[in-house]
Amino acid sequence: MLKPPGKTTSSPFSPRARLRSFLFAGRGLRWLVRDEHNARLHLAASLGVVVAGFWLEVSAADWRWLVLAMALVWLAEAFNTAVEGLCDRIHPEFDPAIGRIKDLGAGGVLVASIAAALIGVLTLGPPLLARLF
Repeated sequence: MLKPPGKTTSSPFSPRARLRSFLFAGRGLRWLVRDEHNARLHLAASLGVVVAGFWLEVSAADWRWLVLAMALVWLAEAFNTAVEGLCDRIHPEFDPAIGRIKDLGAGGVLVASIAAALIGVLTLGPPLLARLF
C-alpha cells in the first residue's frame, strides 16, 4: 500500500484522535459560515426550514427529506468552497480553465439549492396552506 509523502506509519485508533477530527470538522464549518456569504444564506434558509418544520409539525418522513435537502446544499457549498480555495492556491492569477472549474462547482451548488427549495416547497407547502386557509 502506498503511503502519502512524509507519512511513515499509520497511527492506531484512539478516541482522542477521533475527537480531534471532529474538532477540525467543526473548525471547517465555522470557516465556511464566517467566510462565505452564500453559506450564511444557507444557514438562514436552514434555520427557517427547521422553524417552519416544527411550527407545521411535519412528520418524521417529511423531516427525512428536509434534512437530506439541507445536507445536500451544505455538502455542495463546502466542497465548492474547498475546490475554489485549492484552485486559488494553485493558480492565483486568472486562468480560463480554473474559471471553468469554479463555475462548475458553483453550478453544482445551484442545482443542490434548487432541488432543496423544491423539496421544501413540496414538503412544507401543503401543511402551510392548510394552516393558513
